[in-house]
Amino acid sequence: MADSVLRLSDVSVVRDGNTVLQGIDWAVQPDERWVILGRNGAGKTTLLQIAAASLHPTSGEATLLGEAVGRSDLAELRPMLGFASSALARRIPRGEKVLDVVMTAAYAVTGRWNEVYEEIDERRARRVLAEWHLDHLADRTFGSLSDGEQKRVQIARSVMTDPEILLLDEPAASLDLGGREELLQLLGGYARDPKSPAIVMVTHHVEEIPQGFNRALLLKEGRVAAQGPLAEVLTGENLSEAFGVDVEISEVDGRYAARARQSATD
Repeated sequence: MADSVLRLSDVSVVRDGNTVLQGIDWAVQPDERWVILGRNGAGKTTLLQIAAASLHPTSGEATLLGEAVGRSDLAELRPMLGFASSALARRIPRGEKVLDVVMTAAYAVTGRWNEVYEEIDERRARRVLAEWHLDHLADRTFGSLSDGEQKRVQIARSVMTDPEILLLDEPAASLDLGGREELLQLLGGYARDPKSPAIVMVTHHVEEIPQGFNRALLLKEGRVAAQGPLAEVLTGENLSEAFGVDVEISEVDGRYAARARQSATD
């Protein structure tokens, strides 16, 4: 088996005396596409922050691309880590051209300043924009885009440097049906490409899991409730226990849906 791109061993996080994550054991292999699910406050975003090396565990060990988080200078690893989140989007200047939003990922900055870019950087950025159906927006400003377009620009930026792991924090949140389905189709195609990196995506909804994802991690109150192959984790029993409501789940062509189970008296 290939070396893990990410490994957490007995990881816990305590904030202001509150345990946010406890005893997390988890590993991500290069060919795996993971979805992290759980209720609000279950620890999903905190787990993703550790995976991005932006947060150090209180105890336990987290290893990213062979380097220990909190014990190594990870600056050189940043280009090998793709990350997209609403928090990062808020740091992107609204007047920044879409082409520059993507191209500045080469320097891990969110606003073009005095950096010198080579022609190869621009060619790469334009190719990535085309792959995510955004090439026609290259000269538009980031702030003028729709939510769906901004989400896709963030992902295009996150893959600009050919990362070894891609981390996505609720990429389909706030999108309407059309924007969500367009994004999920693109993510599904990317996930199914064997040349794509390992992917970890946080979401609240099984309906937002793209085709091509093959692993799931289910959190409950900061602990792992279940993890493993997608179909084995996404069961009515597991989701009912994690979310505190009796649900049934269905799957069609690799897409999932969940709803509250109807009682016998309904």
